[in-house]
Amino acid sequence: MGVNDWLIIIAIIIGPILAVQIQKFVEDAKERKERKMKVFKSLMATRAAPLSPSHVEALNMIDIEFYDSREVREKWRLLLDNFENYPQDLGDPAYQAKLNLCSQKSAELLCDLLYEMARSLGYDFDKVHIMRSAYIPKGYADIVLDQEFIRRGLVGLFMGKVPIPIKIVDSEKEKDEVDDGKELHK
Repeated sequence: MGVNDWLIIIAIIIGPILAVQIQKFVEDAKERKERKMKVFKSLMATRAAPLSPSHVEALNMIDIEFYDSREVREKWRLLLDNFENYPQDLGDPAYQAKLNLCSQKSAELLCDLLYEMARSLGYDFDKVHIMRSAYIPKGYADIVLDQEFIRRGLVGLFMGKVPIPIKIVDSEKEKDEVDDGKELHK
């Protein structure tokens, strides 16, 4: 057997093995990108609702799915550091101002994170678009604010910082007023 025969035999043996390995590499790369896209899409979809469970879950997946992107992980660390600096003392007179400042900073840092994620995935978004194009219906925002108002009220009540308002009513006087009203409608 000559050199050509040996090369043909080697090609017959190695060719399919190499093809399978290349296919596996391509599928792995595609799967990695799909997982990154899932995290990115979830964060984009929930950027106006940062307390939603899917938003928090997606944030927690960044270290894993974007492990190969130092820039994305750095933006995530900055956002995480800001979360750690939120005010804790509800009794602080400047609590609400500090909370508003941290919330605004979080929105800006989330925008920076999403921008960097978009760049790493090949999208060409600008930061203004990311920041301003999030849609949240007024009704949903009202529900979130109402829930927060109720939650804070109950926390204040249970901590003994807010009294329960009680209105004392003279039932005889009210009964007379109701009876007077019935006579007017006759």
